Amino acid sequence: MIELISNYPALLLSSAFIFGLLIGSFLNVVILRLPVMMEREYKRDFYSYFDTKPDSASQEELSKPFNLVLPHSHCPKCKTEIKPWQNIPLISYLFLRGRCSSCGTAISKRYPMVELVTGILTAVVVWQLGFTWQALAGCAFTWVLIALTGIDFDKQLLPDNLSLPLLWGGLLINLWGTFVPLQDAVIGAIAGYLSLWLVFHIFKLVTGKEGMGAGDFKILAAIGAWFGWQMLPLVILLSAAVGAIAGITWSLAVGRDHRLPIAFGPYLAGAGWIAMLWGEQIVSWYMSFSGLGS
Repeated sequence: MIELISNYPALLLSSAFIFGLLIGSFLNVVILRLPVMMEREYKRDFYSYFDTKPDSASQEELSKPFNLVLPHSHCPKCKTEIKPWQNIPLISYLFLRGRCSSCGTAISKRYPMVELVTGILTAVVVWQLGFTWQALAGCAFTWVLIALTGIDFDKQLLPDNLSLPLLWGGLLINLWGTFVPLQDAVIGAIAGYLSLWLVFHIFKLVTGKEGMGAGDFKILAAIGAWFGWQMLPLVILLSAAVGAIAGITWSLAVGRDHRLPIAFGPYLAGAGWIAMLWGEQIVSWYMSFSGLGS
């Protein structure tokens, strides 16, 4: 199998793309359901802590199973359960022409977009890193970032359920120096968290406002754990630049109120993904261009 894949790289990339589509379908479920699961858990803890009983509607809601498996996927309007052949990534959406087969309600375009993006990014990771353990780890890193990006766009929330395992996963894989020596990974995790933590508190001290959430600290800490402290300046610069450009463009295009918060997690995620694949080349190019590497 390894020899076959080595001799036919197109087979490897197409397999990675198709597998990425399948993962993207699952990530759609995570993006949609994880915040709801967290909210339900919060309600249960609230009622338990204050020893109160929920009203009948809340009690009925909390009594029903709700996780990444149950209830089965269904149309949000007519509640018709989606059949397996209606849930094939991309193909089903095209076959159904983007509408529920029962009631004709339009299916959100975000579902096929997440699947397509996941497939493409998975193939790019494999293309860049080859048929290696590093590529497998890089794919896992990519998938978690996609889920975090989707949730942050929807809820302006970066759940610990994803960000903390991502952080610990970076330290774990670098026990064997998969991307960087363990020492660099540990320092990267600490430096990543503290750098944004300091920015947060300085901004709050000066303005009296909170500029970002603690979830952003953890994402940068996770990126530092995966790729070392050396990549953090690049990630911060890339995410800040892309975030500023996107924010200004959005405000000009749709008249968005500049006082409304903008999710910063997706820009950190994008910068971290770029650093994984091309970070060393970008840093080397900059050092050469600026003359610092002479």
